[in-house]
Amino acid sequence: MSFAHTAASRLAGGAVRVFLVCAALFWLLPAIGLLVSSFLDPGDLNRGGWWQALTAPARLTTGNYERLLANDAITGSLLSTVAITVPATLLVLVLGSFAGYAFAWLEFPGRDWLFLVVVALLVVPVQVALIPVSELFGAVGLFETTAGVVLFHTAFGLPFAVFLLRNFFAQIPRELLEAARLDGAGELRLFARVVLPLAGPAIASLGIFQFLWVWNDMLIALVFADSSHPPITVALQQQVRQFGNNIDILAPGAFLSMVVPLIVFFAFQRQFTTGVMAGAVK
Repeated sequence: MSFAHTAASRLAGGAVRVFLVCAALFWLLPAIGLLVSSFLDPGDLNRGGWWQALTAPARLTTGNYERLLANDAITGSLLSTVAITVPATLLVLVLGSFAGYAFAWLEFPGRDWLFLVVVALLVVPVQVALIPVSELFGAVGLFETTAGVVLFHTAFGLPFAVFLLRNFFAQIPRELLEAARLDGAGELRLFARVVLPLAGPAIASLGIFQFLWVWNDMLIALVFADSSHPPITVALQQQVRQFGNNIDILAPGAFLSMVVPLIVFFAFQRQFTTGVMAGAVK
């Protein structure tokens, strides 16, 4: 390989890296602006953009976060969001894992037809179910309750969970499962000791998707959640409606609502990448 060809390859690789770094910074610019705005006094922010902090970092203050934590509506909404997101994610993971294993490896009448029904449910939009589910929840006393929101998210998250995990479980070698059965393992023990450890990356990927969807949801929360203790997305929307330009509450509140999913993603980043790569290879 000639020196000119090597130099050209290195320059091309360097140009690609520079382009990717610039694209990443451009993509992160709104998040950076939100972060800096959350540390600026409302008066300073009204007199100029958030970029003024780059030349005058002394203007940054934690006062906005102190006022945010003293705002019972916002702190309560964060707790409500956690109370909705965690159960809705865990229920989808548990039920989806059991159903995915059943569709992949258990023989029962109508299995293929039931799986087709599950796949068909993937195309049902959430908006179609709002009115009938509202009437149902009102009749059974679940309207404007945390349990109602959790059940709605679980019901609409299960079709994708079952579809994803069933396809992943079906790729497990049959010989491995048969060997475990020959050793005396029942279906439950086989599922817990053999299948679940192998499916860890897929379950982690599904958990991240479900967590992000429920945490960032506003439509379902706006319809079904308790109006006195709404999730963070609804609470921030109410702050806009009530106070208009109260950026000292909105900016730190929006950043906190964004940072929690980021923490979850980076905590399970390795499993997520493994699950995506495994699905691509298979």
